[in-house]
Amino acid sequence: MYPTIEIFGKEIGTYSICAIAGLFVCAIVAFFLVREKKGLCIDDIIVTTVFIAIGMFFGGHIVYGITNIPGIIGLFKNASDYTFLQFVIQLFGNYLGGMVFYGGFLGGLTALALTCRYSQFGHADVMYDMYAVCTPLFHVFGRIGCFLGGCCYGVECSIGFTAHGNKINPAVNDVNRFPVQLVEAGCNLIIFAVLFVLHRKKKFRQRLLIIYFYLYPVVRFILEFFRGDEIRGFLFGLSTSQIISILLFVFAMIFTVIELNRRKTAAKPAE
Repeated sequence: MYPTIEIFGKEIGTYSICAIAGLFVCAIVAFFLVREKKGLCIDDIIVTTVFIAIGMFFGGHIVYGITNIPGIIGLFKNASDYTFLQFVIQLFGNYLGGMVFYGGFLGGLTALALTCRYSQFGHADVMYDMYAVCTPLFHVFGRIGCFLGGCCYGVECSIGFTAHGNKINPAVNDVNRFPVQLVEAGCNLIIFAVLFVLHRKKKFRQRLLIIYFYLYPVVRFILEFFRGDEIRGFLFGLSTSQIISILLFVFAMIFTVIELNRRKTAAKPAE
């Protein structure tokens, strides 16, 4: 694992490099997906991508903070034990410093919704389909970054990888662990391929996010059992991500039932 690489004498986190590469590739794919739509241009895609990235950043950190609520409460209770600078470092470094994928996904989706609502280019349905296709693709890069950085690591396992000298995350050192990051990257690549093909064949238009809600939450729910990192945000025996996975899957089911009933009602001949 390589948490950092040296470029021009400066150490740069490999996760950051992967995330930036993922955004760049997704922007290209997004333009390819919507290039035939009138009223949309490369500037629209760039602006949307920037706002989505901002939403992902804040959403990911906020949900990470939610998984650390007990620690944050304890920090505020003992605030008098810290100087202001120490308190800020503890809060934003330890308890809000990480990111959770689902938080980033929901934050990006919120940013996309706001962009479509208040922008002038419209085509919200096209942009949501684009987001559904590009999300698993970006996630592939993110999980590769996690593997290289040593975060989001898996449980101890005879089949896997052993890291040495990881200064950023010493917990992964000298322990053979299941490569859950790479498995999830592979699953996301498959999900991307499925959604990309559906988009190209013009199937499930304006419903690709629902398809994503059926696919990824199942993958995430299962793979959470193979995660070995301690910050899982457990509630009722399930991790935060497992609970969100259940909610998204149930939302997709409810949406599908409502949609089917609506179509049946519309198909009935008027009496």
